[in-house]
Amino acid sequence: MSWLEKLGLGFGNRATETSMDSSSSSSIAQDPDDDIPAPGQQFAQFGAGCFWGVELAFQRVPGVTKTEVGYSQGHLHNPSYSDVCSGTTQHSEIVRVQYDPNECSYENLLQVFWARHDPTTLNRQGNDVGRQYRSGIYFYTPDQEKAARESMEQHQKELRREIVTEILPAKKFYRAEEYHQQYLEKGGRFGTKQSAGKGCNDPIRCYG
Repeated sequence: MSWLEKLGLGFGNRATETSMDSSSSSSIAQDPDDDIPAPGQQFAQFGAGCFWGVELAFQRVPGVTKTEVGYSQGHLHNPSYSDVCSGTTQHSEIVRVQYDPNECSYENLLQVFWARHDPTTLNRQGNDVGRQYRSGIYFYTPDQEKAARESMEQHQKELRREIVTEILPAKKFYRAEEYHQQYLEKGGRFGTKQSAGKGCNDPIRCYG
């Protein structure tokens, strides 16, 4: 420590260190998702508003072997739910889906994605408003990107308003707090459990 720092005057150095830490944090957060799916499985990431209802929709899909809710596409390393809700980190609430491509095609997951939300509303779904609720498809492979773009073009033909869904490479996935995982299946705030059974088509009630 320099004599200036001992006197509490080393502001310039501390500011530089803080800036470097912030830059490093942003760089980590923007790295590709390097988690590895189970053998024979693949990952997909989707953002379609509040992740509780989106996760339950994907849980019900035959061939989906695991779902996790979390945060991605932001610039803060290891964000909390409150960080994301502050609107300052640019993260999206996403569901990371692990699926068996022999039992469930990526195109099938895209159909669930489009059906689950309104892709024409910017940074909102219903009463949920904020950057974290934006519509997004985050791809892991060129084939996923191609399928996503073709799917969006086809879906746009069916809508009068412009789709605002972003299609970007999948970035580092930060798993949300445990109480968010399978939230609706576990009963949510009111303890009313909703079925995650494969093929279930019961209406999804997304509540806190």
